[in-house]
Amino acid sequence: MANNKPIRRGAFSRGLSLSIAGARAGGAFALDSAVRKLRGEQAGNSERLEREAKRFARSLGELKGSYVKIGQLFALLGEHFLPAPLTAALHQLESQAQPLAWQHIEPLLRQALGNRYAELDIEQDALAAASLAQVHRARVTATKESVVVKVQYPNLAIMLDEDFDAVVKMLRLARWIPLTRDFDSWLEVMRDQLHAEIDYPRESAVAQEFAIALQQHHCLSVDGVTLAVPKFWPRYSGAQWLTMDYVPGFQAGSSEVAALPQARRNALGRLMLELFFVEVFELGLMQSDPNFGNYLISAEGDQLTLLDFGSVMNLDESVREALCDTIVAGHRNDDEELILGLQRLGCLSPDAGSHARDTFRTFVSNLLEPLRPPADLPPEFLNASGEYCWGQSALLSRTGRHVAKSVASRQFNIPSGDFALVARKLTGVFTFIAVLNAEFNAYDVIAPYLNPKPAAKSKTRRSI
Repeated sequence: MANNKPIRRGAFSRGLSLSIAGARAGGAFALDSAVRKLRGEQAGNSERLEREAKRFARSLGELKGSYVKIGQLFALLGEHFLPAPLTAALHQLESQAQPLAWQHIEPLLRQALGNRYAELDIEQDALAAASLAQVHRARVTATKESVVVKVQYPNLAIMLDEDFDAVVKMLRLARWIPLTRDFDSWLEVMRDQLHAEIDYPRESAVAQEFAIALQQHHCLSVDGVTLAVPKFWPRYSGAQWLTMDYVPGFQAGSSEVAALPQARRNALGRLMLELFFVEVFELGLMQSDPNFGNYLISAEGDQLTLLDFGSVMNLDESVREALCDTIVAGHRNDDEELILGLQRLGCLSPDAGSHARDTFRTFVSNLLEPLRPPADLPPEFLNASGEYCWGQSALLSRTGRHVAKSVASRQFNIPSGDFALVARKLTGVFTFIAVLNAEFNAYDVIAPYLNPKPAAKSKTRRSI
């Protein structure tokens, strides 16, 4: 850890390194496609393409900083637009973040905090590291309170747009992403998300607003498990650094959480699902990054803490209303309203044929499976008490396999960027619950939103 080097600086050297890797991977992709066309085969995953895709992803990892975060976003949101080997390679970036050595971090904190630096006893070894920042545990010397200091890597803000444009340019030169106005809009949503995640004053304000909004709604506790937002410390926060309470806990996939009683894991899963519905149907304010590292579960399993508020987005009102209407229509098996909702979301063109309509209709129906009334749940996924077994259902893989062969059709439009982020969040919620191996029926979670029309139900509409 101590020998980790700082993020490589200089737009030219960074861009050149990426361009070389991108050109190699693009050439491999083009060669693989040409050979398979000559053979009359479908585009596949040749060894050369896989090798060069890994090289491209490795180049992003070596450049660190925003390049890694950009690669992670493309891996999460670009599965239907990028070649499968490249998506798989980019997913590897999610586990490659390493902290910078203390010698590169300490001067930043001393300069930022000034005389207040002496008020904190900061541990030199990072507690955690991500693509844009790293976290150090500290103690407020006057009160002995435990806090964490999140420090943004240097020069990120000035390099963010150049780095994003460089990645997009290489993906387009390799013909991996489409040259369309719809996709340009989707890319701008990604760019906005990147900027939001390095705006620490915004993150602190959003966290406070999120905590207040949750207090005004019912999503605070489920069967003894409470939802928590850590306290932020303005005195020790600024443009590139952020201090909040230290919260001990474990991630959803840990052995400690797996050992919790079944009832506790059920309550944690239900709380996460209720949070999603409150965010979308009531607040219009949603934490869009479902990474397990953004949630901590207490040792007793009685508290779920939300950590990352840089990814909180204010849902576009038209997208939110269309999403709510689509969920309700899908649950009611109202095909006409469902197709209309999908068109409003930009997922389905108005002139789409019956195949596209049927594919999406089945996709939505499958995705909403756990929310059905208990009598309508598939018996093969129920336990002896008639409760839905989320981990055993393999829900996401089943729904994904059904739609995978159809999304390449021209009748399937590129959805809006906002919708892509919502879909990313919902997938993360379902994965979170499945990893917990939770067992519960979710009809009572969606039931309050079925009547009246959810778009009119919203009690709170906040702006950030």
